Amino acid sequence: MDGISDVAVGVKRGSDELNGASNGSDSKKLRVEEAPPSRVLHIRKLPNEASETEVIALGLPFGKVTNILTLKGKNQAFLEMGTEETAITMVNYYTTVTPHIRNVPVFIQYSNHKELKTDAGNQRTQAVLQAVSAVQSGGSPSSDVQEALAAASSPVLRIIIDNMFYPVTLDVLQQIFSKFGTVMKIITFTKNNQFQALLQFSDPVNAQQAKLALDGQNIYNSCCTLRIDFSKLVSLNVKYNNDKSRDYTRPELPAGDGQPSIDPSVAAAFTKDSNSLLGKIPGALNPLSAAAAAAAAAGRVALAGQAGSSGVLLVSNLNEEMVTPQSLFTLFGVYGDVQRVKILYNKKDSALIQMSDANQAQLAMSHLNGQKMYGKIIRVTLSKHQTVALPRDGLDDQGLTKDYANSPLHRFKKPGSKNFQNIFPPSATLHLSNVPQDVTEDDLRLLFSNAGGTVKAFKFFQDRKMALIQMSTVEEAIQALIDLHNYNMGGNQHLRVSFSKSTI
Repeated sequence: MDGISDVAVGVKRGSDELNGASNGSDSKKLRVEEAPPSRVLHIRKLPNEASETEVIALGLPFGKVTNILTLKGKNQAFLEMGTEETAITMVNYYTTVTPHIRNVPVFIQYSNHKELKTDAGNQRTQAVLQAVSAVQSGGSPSSDVQEALAAASSPVLRIIIDNMFYPVTLDVLQQIFSKFGTVMKIITFTKNNQFQALLQFSDPVNAQQAKLALDGQNIYNSCCTLRIDFSKLVSLNVKYNNDKSRDYTRPELPAGDGQPSIDPSVAAAFTKDSNSLLGKIPGALNPLSAAAAAAAAAGRVALAGQAGSSGVLLVSNLNEEMVTPQSLFTLFGVYGDVQRVKILYNKKDSALIQMSDANQAQLAMSHLNGQKMYGKIIRVTLSKHQTVALPRDGLDDQGLTKDYANSPLHRFKKPGSKNFQNIFPPSATLHLSNVPQDVTEDDLRLLFSNAGGTVKAFKFFQDRKMALIQMSTVEEAIQALIDLHNYNMGGNQHLRVSFSKSTI
């Protein structure tokens, strides 16, 4: 903790006159009077090789940086922010989170100077500042400025996650990447059916280290592969703190359009378990704590303590005229191996579904909650039950409970199966496999339109054993999957149906 107290001392006034009288040690004298806030900040104890760009990067997340002066021999610098307000925000933030440059803690305090008057001939500094402000205001920098900017590699990383078998959340990313430096902002989004994120460090060097260490690694064993590039953005603009975006420098931001904000008790649960992610095995993280993180980010878990502990789901608002244990087994079986299904005897619009582990339950919940099944929007939550009980011997419960523990239809029995890499949210386009050689496009179009939908498009793969078929809505595709997955196409060949990430 000594870094924190040192910053607190550092914010007290220290003589930082430009004539070089200071050698950065005078804060030890602990002057009692505070330096009044100023938009010029005095930065001490910089590592010898620190560049101007790295110093500028400390200020960028808070607003415009208008000038910089580095005192190379003294390991100090002065940074002038656009306004006093941004300088105050920056000092307040770094009072609680020690800033690092090249893994060395540095100290920031208000300067006695109200502005920096530097030699205008210092073109390189001006070029870097100009480049940074051009990119910040969305302009495109000129070529000499771009060179200066290239030297200032971005503190922002663009992250794409391939083979996303388990949900990856903003908090999981924060846990992984904060091992390399201070994570200031994260924005997550889905583009081309792929989960992506932009993540901003306080320092470009941390971004470089994280990229080197993590690019190509798997978050969990054999899935959720990180693909990492530098972003062209130098700073992220986050408007809301919720499960899609977060600005750690501004905890006061609103949650925004009905997005659940993260419950503080849940946030505490993540930080407690910081050793589980990227644990002993390089590139393999502990999926259980991540399941809890995903549950919390989905905003659907009451108590962080229970999150991710149960593999049982409670599904409600089912169409009780239509639903059967088999239809639930087939739909939920897309996201894990369903062990047991019980439609509740006294409440037939609800069912308990036991998956083979908490990760699968989490995955099914995050993909199926809010989807339409038999015309009704279903709700999926984690149940407090640890298992689904079978009816006592000899008791007939009208076929409402089914045990699927030994079903041959489980998709994920084989460890490392390709199915782990082909898990996608419900979509209007379905992927068909195990298609017999003599079955034609017309046969399949007819089969799928008989399931009660409209076939919009169809495409065979080259070997004709696989195809894509596009229904007119996601609801129709869900229905077709329930009806036709494992459909006997003759000659004991059973059709396999799953959701696709492609469109035709």
